[in-house]
Amino acid sequence: MSTQVPLSLSEDTIHTISEEREEPEWLLERRLSAFRALEDLEMPDVIETPGRRWTNLEDLDFETLVDPLTQEDETERVVPDAEGVEVLPFTEALAEYGDLLEERFGSVTDPETNYLTALSTALFTTGTFVYVPEGVDAEDVKVRAEINSRSLFSHTLVVTEENASVTILERIDTGAGLSETPREAGESADQDLGTERYFSNLVEVDAGENSYVQYGSLQNLDEESYTYTLKRGDADTYSTINWVEGNLGSRLTRSDIETELNGDSSETKIVGAFFGHNDQHFDVNARVWHNAEHTTADLVTRGVLDDHARSVYEGVQDVGREAWDTSSYQRENTLMLSDESEADASPKLIINNHDTEASHSATVGQVDREDLFYMTSRTIPERTARNMLVEGFFVPVLEEVEVDELREDISDLITRRLH
Repeated sequence: MSTQVPLSLSEDTIHTISEEREEPEWLLERRLSAFRALEDLEMPDVIETPGRRWTNLEDLDFETLVDPLTQEDETERVVPDAEGVEVLPFTEALAEYGDLLEERFGSVTDPETNYLTALSTALFTTGTFVYVPEGVDAEDVKVRAEINSRSLFSHTLVVTEENASVTILERIDTGAGLSETPREAGESADQDLGTERYFSNLVEVDAGENSYVQYGSLQNLDEESYTYTLKRGDADTYSTINWVEGNLGSRLTRSDIETELNGDSSETKIVGAFFGHNDQHFDVNARVWHNAEHTTADLVTRGVLDDHARSVYEGVQDVGREAWDTSSYQRENTLMLSDESEADASPKLIINNHDTEASHSATVGQVDREDLFYMTSRTIPERTARNMLVEGFFVPVLEEVEVDELREDISDLITRRLH
């Protein structure tokens, strides 16, 4: 059963968004196509266990959450000092790179993948275009976005040409205009001036031959927010796409990170970390498709839950028939700090080629009582000992984060959450 289109939305809404941004006809048509598809599209798949549906995306009240004509954000973009590199808002990119955007927009992620991708494509008003020309190395591309409205839809497109490389750091926060006082990661939103909010973030990475892309993202929205993120990459021959995803904020987070290894000897790494407390809910998914020979994937996720927080994780490694000499590994670990927290994990291997090395593992558990006893017997207070064990639990995943600034930001927010 498809999800009902909010009564407040119409084709006139789409025309208004497009006209205000002076967009070309091709983009208006893609918006309208996505909008018209809404009536027939389903929500993203979620994990179900006997008697339970872990994430109820259908319960989101888009009639209340979505206010498409009042979207506001404050986004800072830092451009590295590298010849030919462009880091532009979508409105500027359309004017300067219109033909390239027309060719690549929606080429990695089908706008009509599901209801939420189509809704985001139809309504997005912010986003970033990152272009790295052939043979150029671009470090320290930074995108820091603050949400200043009830709803915000964003679309980012990254294009790297042959032999290029880029490192992108993205951070998403609640803007000061929606909060009277600064908050730490996921802190209770009692001081909010607004009400519930919705944020959608679609990211496409088109990595050319022998190029390297590292995309790190940290989501730190307040707990009156609902978040949907789909980041998807297309890796060409000898190219590498690495993802780092940190989620500490938002009441409900649905995060999908996906890579298609379409070129021979292409590689990907997906690193994820989350920390939930109060009644936060994290639905985290990592997926890789091995479609070519000699491809490699490594999926690493660690999360901690306290209070009544919940998490569900699905990891999929899909090895195609022509994916000879494949290496694919996956591990997910969740640590629960309270008896009321809940977690489920579903790692999956889909193997269609016998020339494959692959493995997966998932664990859910609590703080080791022997470790805690050992530390408290050495005069370390129990709360301090527990916090030290939690920080140590995150070390293996933080060691996978190659960018110092992102690793330090995630570590700092974890420490603040514990104290």
